[in-house]
Amino acid sequence: MVPTPAVDRLREVRTVLCDADGNLFPSEEPAFVASSQVINRYLAEHGVDRRYGAEELRLAATGMSYRLVLATLAREHGLPAIGPDELEHWVQVEKDAVTAYLSQELRPDPDVLGPLATLAEHHGIAAVSSSADARIAACFEVTGMAGWFPPERRFSAEDSLAVPTSKPDPAIYRYALHVLGLAPAEAVAVEDSGTGATSAVAAGIPTLGNLQFVQPAEREERRRLLLNVGVTAVVESWSEVVDLLV
Repeated sequence: MVPTPAVDRLREVRTVLCDADGNLFPSEEPAFVASSQVINRYLAEHGVDRRYGAEELRLAATGMSYRLVLATLAREHGLPAIGPDELEHWVQVEKDAVTAYLSQELRPDPDVLGPLATLAEHHGIAAVSSSADARIAACFEVTGMAGWFPPERRFSAEDSLAVPTSKPDPAIYRYALHVLGLAPAEAVAVEDSGTGATSAVAAGIPTLGNLQFVQPAEREERRRLLLNVGVTAVVESWSEVVDLLV
């Protein structure tokens, strides 16, 4: 990677804002196994014959909150707009199913834990996610990261905002900056998806695209997408994040 003034300035940031799913742990694929089962139950109960496989749903919905996915699919299949009570019911069902599944599937990863430990020696660290707080908290426990992400350092677009507002809307990043007392230039975001990177960039935060858990066949397309939405640089791993920031 050729250094640029924007990349050089990353060493001045105070805090690293980390997306969670697909970025700190490889949760996207297993999460969609559980999520697709809930989606298919919802569609069946509403008389829709269409069924979604986990991989099909992942490719269509990576970076989106389940709330947004459900509303989008309901619209695509000509169903009436989901009422608030029903929406909350299905959001909770999906949250419980995915949290339980990820708690069984995820494991500590030294290729993430080592770089995070180095970053924590030099920067503040916080999580900024579209996922529910209970889900990411459970993932942090089973992956050995909970000590770096206590409740006051976790920001969930589902639970932290007065009105749940999923990425790519920048609301959750702006809220995190406000709570942490940071100007956008004092932080750097690390995101794996175009949706998440769009959210961080729209909040004015220098952003790194991270391909560590992106499937090899999807990496070049993801790299182009991340650069197109305005990330400062794209890295292959958390070790490369350390190289840029420390």
